[in-house]
Amino acid sequence: MTQTCAIGLMSGTSMDGIDLAMLATDGENSVRRGPSFFVPYEAGFRRRIEAALEDARAIVSRDERPGDLAALEREITERHADAVARFLGEGVDGSGRPEIIGFHGQTVLHRPQAALTVQLGDGPLLASLTGRPVVYDMRANDMVLGGQGAPLVPAYHAALARSLPPEFAWKTPVAFVNIGGISNVTYVPADGDPVAFDSGPGNALIDQWVFREGGVPFDAGGAIASEGGVVDSVVAAYLTKPFFSRSGPKSLDRNDFTLAEAQGLELADGARTLAAVSAAAILEAAGNMPEPPKLWIVCGGGRKNPHIVGDLKTGAEKVGAEVILAEGAGLDGDAMEAEAWAYLAVRSLRRLPLTFPTTTGCREPVSGGLLASLEGGKS
Repeated sequence: MTQTCAIGLMSGTSMDGIDLAMLATDGENSVRRGPSFFVPYEAGFRRRIEAALEDARAIVSRDERPGDLAALEREITERHADAVARFLGEGVDGSGRPEIIGFHGQTVLHRPQAALTVQLGDGPLLASLTGRPVVYDMRANDMVLGGQGAPLVPAYHAALARSLPPEFAWKTPVAFVNIGGISNVTYVPADGDPVAFDSGPGNALIDQWVFREGGVPFDAGGAIASEGGVVDSVVAAYLTKPFFSRSGPKSLDRNDFTLAEAQGLELADGARTLAAVSAAAILEAAGNMPEPPKLWIVCGGGRKNPHIVGDLKTGAEKVGAEVILAEGAGLDGDAMEAEAWAYLAVRSLRRLPLTFPTTTGCREPVSGGLLASLEGGKS
């Protein structure tokens, strides 16, 4: 089948900036990965998004934009358009001419129990500003059919699993772990549809903790945590949350976990303990998989925290499994979500499923997304 060149845009729950990636794909098993790019948000804009999460609590229907949300949505869209221009200005057009953009937007509210998810991002405006058609709002149709609306990356994880280097090909089942603000896992069996769900907090609690207690936006390289120790009772308290006793598919809003259990800890102990919580939550996820994975592939910003990864490796080794970073499998752990949105945009164009009953709980495999054309329409 003919390949389509696409750009994927992702601004995730860590709210640190915009990831961009290009790939060519048929929307199925053929994936040719291209260049990637990152445009960071400055601290002031990140704080504005954090404030918007509070405004978003008042939303009861997807089109509402209370408080600053309408103005913020336009600015987020304009920033994405500027990011695309910078990306293409770096000479990446030589890798292929992008025919479509997959646009995630910025999630400010995710309430799967109410079939409500809101991502700030104006697809028609982005199409107008970039001069390319845009596929956006890819979560909503899944919810219409009873799904959680997340995670959406598993379809792409499954395609990557089918093209792993030979030295990893025998290590099935494989689990991909994306550690962003929230962590999610994708279990890819040797045959059949992937199984996926959010596994728990990723970087979000750590970021909130070090900002509140130390005035820094994140624990770069786990430096703060390296001065502290794990408080096991706090880890245990987090793991007693009802979320962990629920079977998948399941998904989280960024605000579903708080710092309450860590209250009273010293800065470094809190950072180290919350890293242990992130790793423990991921390992706990194996209990919701058809069988334990033999190989864990770690991607997302959290793979740069040596304490999360170290705890994962220690826990996996106890059951005979291996943990590697995405780069160890020839992949790009920073660009994978943006690549996924490019891949999903092509699947959307071809009306292929973006989600499955085993990944979001939808009643049947379902496609999704709206297409904003250059003529200003959407479909």
